[in-house]
This record gives sequence, C-alpha cells and structure tokens, in this order.
Amino acid sequence: MRKPLLTLTAAAAAVVALAAPAAAAPSGDTIVTFTVATANLDISVPASVNLGAAFAGNSITGELGNVTVTDSRAALNAIWTATVTSSSFTTGTGTPEETILPNLVEYWSGGAIETTGTGTFVPGQPTQADAVTLNVSRVAFSKTSGSGNNSATWAPDIRITIPGGAVGGSYSGVITHSVA
Repeated sequence: MRKPLLTLTAAAAAVVALAAPAAAAPSGDTIVTFTVATANLDISVPASVNLGAAFAGNSITGELGNVTVTDSRAALNAIWTATVTSSSFTTGTGTPEETILPNLVEYWSGGAIETTGTGTFVPGQPTQADAVTLNVSRVAFSKTSGSGNNSATWAPDIRITIPGGAVGGSYSGVITHSVA
C-alpha cells in the first residue's frame, strides 16, 4: 500500500510545480506628459502724464512714468524689442502755429529699474545725452538673449522743444510704445 501514497505525493508535487506563479517583469514604464503654459508678450504704460507748462521758444522735460514689458511666452529664445513713436502735439484746431511736430520730441529710456528672468536687457538710450527724436520709430528697450519668462521696467523721459511761434494753449499728443 505504500506505493499509491508515494504516487499520490509525487503527483501532488508535480501539480504544485506546474501551478507556480510566472516570474514578475523587472520594470515597467509609464509615459507622463504635461504642458508648460504660455501667455503673451505684453507692454504696459501710464495712461497719461502732465508735463506742466513752459513758454514758447523753450523746452519742457519730464518723466513719462514706468513702462513694463512682460514676456510670458516661456520661449527658448525669449528676445523682444520695444519701440516708441510720437504723434504731433496740438492745441485748438491744430493749425501750424498750434502744432508741435514729432521731430521736436526727444526721448531717452534710461536704464532698467527692474528686470526678471535671464538674459541681456539693453536700454535704447541709457542717458539724456543719448536722446533721440521721435519723428520715426525708435528702439526704446530690448532683450537680446535668454530664455523663459522675463520682464523689464524702465522710466523714460521726454523733452519737447516748443517753437517760438507756438500759440498758447493746452497741447496734447500721444507717445506710443510697442513690443514685438
């Protein structure tokens, strides 16, 4: 009778050997994706400024207030150029005697008040001695290298030469900053 018990034990061992679990995989990969959000390249400027008063034949100088470029494009090559132009300044009906042309408007950016991010920020006109007339579009400030989000703030000045033949009145014009 011992033989059936031995056969049964051998058969059970064979079943256990056949039912052993398969070997587990040594590693497994999960592909993970996400997006780094991007936004715009923007510029903000003061809504208005009053330079005060000056007599005909003189000039008037003043600060425009803070101009800020904010680059939220998260770009690999995050460069930009801010430009500036001027309209004519007029009073009354804008006759020649009531108009100060853009070639009599000078601008200088000065240096950066504040910057964020990496790269090289370059003022268009670092000092008053570098002032340019605004009868054509001029570079106000630029970022020439770097990557990722960044910003720059500067406080430009303008000087307006008032012709000797200008009539009295409240003159207004527009200084336009753009960025690309």
